[in-house]
Amino acid sequence: MQVATPAMQHAVMIEAVENHMPQVIIIDEIGTELEAQAARTIAERGVQLVGTAHGNTLDNLMMNPTLSDLIGGIQSVTLGDEEARRRGTQKSILERKAPPTFDVVVEIQSFERVAIHPDVSAMVDAMLRGHFVPVEVRWFENGEVRSEKSMPFSTPQPEVVKKSPKKGELKKILPFGINRARLDESIKRMKLSAEVVSDIKEADLVMTSKRHYRRKPQLLKDAELKGTPIYVIRSDKVIQMEQGLGNIYKVEERPDTVAQALKEAEEAIEEIKRTGQSVELSPQNAFIRRLQHQLAEKYHLVTRSTGKAPKRRVRILPNDDEHRV
Repeated sequence: MQVATPAMQHAVMIEAVENHMPQVIIIDEIGTELEAQAARTIAERGVQLVGTAHGNTLDNLMMNPTLSDLIGGIQSVTLGDEEARRRGTQKSILERKAPPTFDVVVEIQSFERVAIHPDVSAMVDAMLRGHFVPVEVRWFENGEVRSEKSMPFSTPQPEVVKKSPKKGELKKILPFGINRARLDESIKRMKLSAEVVSDIKEADLVMTSKRHYRRKPQLLKDAELKGTPIYVIRSDKVIQMEQGLGNIYKVEERPDTVAQALKEAEEAIEEIKRTGQSVELSPQNAFIRRLQHQLAEKYHLVTRSTGKAPKRRVRILPNDDEHRV
């Protein structure tokens, strides 16, 4: 039996469109770059396309370097000094590269609840500018479909931290359903007076994801009975943890991981121009590393990714360092 490779699947899908011109094509579990490319090719030929992809939210697709092309792709754009001042932003910003493959995205939040983004282009553009527009949420209740408008990614929180920690005051945080190492790394990067603990008896608050909170496991029930505040974040992502920590500790400007990473790359490029020496950047995920590579390429600099996740990082070298290790 011959196993179809992604390249073979891509060729078969395109051939089917060219030879038969179907009205609708359904693709289940788009998971590779070739499948994403095939979906774009099919959509551009006027065929109605329905597909599924891994990712709890639209934000997940934006941050996925393999699947971001489904929503138009994300690229780093360098503005001139005057334009950056006019917009009130830094010089390196994120923009959508192309029209999205899918005009509408439906997030399956639970078995009976979905969120609908009827205009993916507008939503992605708004998110990249730090703005959000209301989305329609639909759910089944007593056999009927109900709907309401809500802000995207808004999460009902059972209890918000009532008192912000004072400067230097230690707060013990119990992560539940989120990555402990990522949370600890975020605390250190933000230089907060906090400690990650493993026992609910020690915790000053519990931080969990929206998905886990909805299931109401016993630990969260115990925390509510004990009176321990529960802070809910959208997903198990570093940027969500840092935004949550920023809210808890009343950080004046909530950290933006992507913006910080691009700013670091900008500063490294300036340093390389000045000194001619290579610079190694902070560890980042695959999506952010790709943006850093793209930014350096615009200045005709050489880049390398070194290390293993989660410590994998970009190293930027001047042109004459292309063959150095």
